[in-house]
Amino acid sequence: MHEWLAELAAWAWERHHNVLSWYIRPLFFLPFCFFAYRRSWPGIVVTLLALATSMAWFPAPARPEPGVIQMLQVERDYLLGEWTAAKIAMSLLVPLIFLGVAAALWRRSFGWAMVVINGAFLFKIAWTFFYDADGSGAQAHLQAVLIGMLLVDAGLLAGARRHASRSRARMVARPPEGTAGAP
Repeated sequence: MHEWLAELAAWAWERHHNVLSWYIRPLFFLPFCFFAYRRSWPGIVVTLLALATSMAWFPAPARPEPGVIQMLQVERDYLLGEWTAAKIAMSLLVPLIFLGVAAALWRRSFGWAMVVINGAFLFKIAWTFFYDADGSGAQAHLQAVLIGMLLVDAGLLAGARRHASRSRARMVARPPEGTAGAP
């Protein structure tokens, strides 16, 4: 069983060198936000499962770019290195970010959802530059993160506008209090 898991991890890791997986991963915030707004637990779970497997969706590149190799080596060294209390606390940020986004949208607060998501993107950028000594891997990762952040922000702004226009429409359609049922 252990050998099979090791082979599966190696297979997925090779595919994670395809930069398409880097560009698609931030976009999972969009369906996550949609399902959190709709308060759909099944949608949230399916989105998180898709996110967890997305690094293996694309074929392994024939010749990965040097910056990609560098960044993934930094990630691998980090994950396989000593797990200190600080590293555990930092790793707990990932579920806390998703919990924070879900809580914000559950309460219909697009602004707080954007704050949490943008904070997560900015933290990811800072993390990559902090742990990548020469910065080549971080530079390779930067474009995917920034494009993902802009697209997610655009999606959240569109969702906030739609929510606001629907709220206004409901307010206009609702009769004033005390007049319902009056002759």
